[in-house]
Amino acid sequence: MSEEKSSLVSHLEELRKRLKLISIAVVAGFLLCYASKDWIFKVLTKPLTEVLPQGQTLVFTSLPEAFIVYIKISFFASIILTSPFIFFQIWKFVAPGLEEKEKKAILPFVFFSTVLFLSGIVFCYFFALPPAFSFFMGFVSEYLAPMLTFREYLSFTLKLLLGFGICFELPVLIYFLTKLGVLNYEKLARNRRYAILVIFIVAAIVTPSPDAITQLIMAIPMYLLYEVSVFMAWISQKKKSREENSREE
Repeated sequence: MSEEKSSLVSHLEELRKRLKLISIAVVAGFLLCYASKDWIFKVLTKPLTEVLPQGQTLVFTSLPEAFIVYIKISFFASIILTSPFIFFQIWKFVAPGLEEKEKKAILPFVFFSTVLFLSGIVFCYFFALPPAFSFFMGFVSEYLAPMLTFREYLSFTLKLLLGFGICFELPVLIYFLTKLGVLNYEKLARNRRYAILVIFIVAAIVTPSPDAITQLIMAIPMYLLYEVSVFMAWISQKKKSREENSREE
């Protein structure tokens, strides 16, 4: 077997190992979360139930729908619960290709990735969902009454929560791409206009809601995170330059 094929096989084996560990953790978290499914559902639906007309509730339109909804809720909660372990496994997969000094960044990577992911979900829950639901409930009248299903609500809400959580990972992604030399501070600062355009496109795609308010609520924090990322790229680049200069001396 050639060296390239051997390297590819070892990478695939490592990927399989990490995916297996992540799957075990998510399944264990799922069983734990399913035991608390009613409480999780109550928390997840609170932003909507607070703006629903009095007497209105969520409904399900097929026999297995409620069961499937609880499965999805438990799975989503498990991902949040096990997110530190998931980020740790991602780092362990990437680490072999990094230098020894870069490998020591595992704890900051896991910490900041988890904090930013959870911050995105929390931000969405408290600042994006309430105005979005208030906007849609504003169309309720004596001629129009909402009849929302479990499935529709869950699809809408989870897309927003996960979208915000993933988008808040932008500073970590840009920082490590800068460390690897894929990006640099000058390129990020020079292409700010294009970044703003991409941010608004991503916000329009990720948010299932077509209203401009929800999209702005996602786009504005993403832009601020981009500026933070540019600053972090500048720090990373300066640090890398100092290290290279010290080695030359």
